[in-house]
Amino acid sequence: MDKSFRTLDDLSGDFGGDIRGKRVLVREDLNVPLHDGQVSDDTRLRATVPTIAELADKGAIVLVLAHFGRPKVPSPEFSLAQIVKPYEAVLGRAVRYVDWEGAEAAIATMQPGDIGVLENTRFFGGEEKNDPQVADRFASFGELYVNDAFSAAHRAHASTEGLARRLPAYAGRQMEAELDALEKALGNPEHPVAAVVGGAKVSTKLDVLKHLVTRVDHLIIGGGMANTFLAARGVNVGKSLCEHDLTGTAEEILDAADQAGCTVHLPYDVVVAREFRANPETRTVNVHEVAADEMILDIGPAAAESLGDVLKNCRTLVWNGPLGAFETPPFDAATVALARTAAALTKEGGLVSVAGGGDTVAALNQAGVASDFSFVSTAGGAFLEWMEGRELPGVAALAR
Repeated sequence: MDKSFRTLDDLSGDFGGDIRGKRVLVREDLNVPLHDGQVSDDTRLRATVPTIAELADKGAIVLVLAHFGRPKVPSPEFSLAQIVKPYEAVLGRAVRYVDWEGAEAAIATMQPGDIGVLENTRFFGGEEKNDPQVADRFASFGELYVNDAFSAAHRAHASTEGLARRLPAYAGRQMEAELDALEKALGNPEHPVAAVVGGAKVSTKLDVLKHLVTRVDHLIIGGGMANTFLAARGVNVGKSLCEHDLTGTAEEILDAADQAGCTVHLPYDVVVAREFRANPETRTVNVHEVAADEMILDIGPAAAESLGDVLKNCRTLVWNGPLGAFETPPFDAATVALARTAAALTKEGGLVSVAGGGDTVAALNQAGVASDFSFVSTAGGAFLEWMEGRELPGVAALAR
């Protein structure tokens, strides 16, 4: 099926299959946790390998653009020079660090197949403002542009949107996989579609919920945000995290779901405790039996099992956010149980499962099933904005 965006397959076709010696600027996400020169989670580095290796193997001069942290001014603490050795280990190839000072001369000495990491794009004050001069400077280093960083595609920055308007632009393999998965999940999904949306506060996901009720058949709400919906339905949630000022908005979302034919699933049994800490004294109760001094910290086992049955009748699942306070045992139980059900259904071939967001990835890893989902996105803000139905500037710039 023809894609709505240009990919590396188009790049090869545009140049007769020969990109040897071409300088290709590749926007990647190298923003990894780094401590004393050691990367504690190299997921994002590994995600870049297919694109970087393919271009280098074809003889391109590969110039990687990325940001690192949120520097207010250029400083060694935020230099991508620190990433070069860990990146070499992941790629299994030599990687050259290219400082902005003297970048032109350094790049001129690079040979076909060489890989270089340019310094932090955010060392330019105009990067995040999509300053035309900064985009022009970046463009001067290359002849082609590849965006492989979906996680940065929701912002119109010089290294994402601006650069794509100045050079022939294509999606890298990770970006392509991400966009293909998202299309299967919400763009043109197989119904019935279920969405799991969890997290602490409704206020952070209002736009997501409003969009989803018009697109999915089942909306499963968990986490602290479920308490606000329970309160909107007249349930006394005790000391639970709850945005009581948003119960009216919650009612509006429930009404919109009814009009759209979307079934909203809220927990009917919950796990409660009088204090929020690891392994406190807990009890599992009906939602109408929460005491005034108790807080809801997870959905109950009966509700989790019922949600598993919902998924068994669905063909597509999109998941963002945990069902309970999963970082603190035993309040990870429901998230782990439902994640394992979704993973098993996916492995059996009955469910397309797409998940994203930092907490979600951590929860799926905790359940040991991240690799069993159809696709797990490491993008945070970009994944959420996609769930809200927004156009992502970095993606729009790659359109045919």
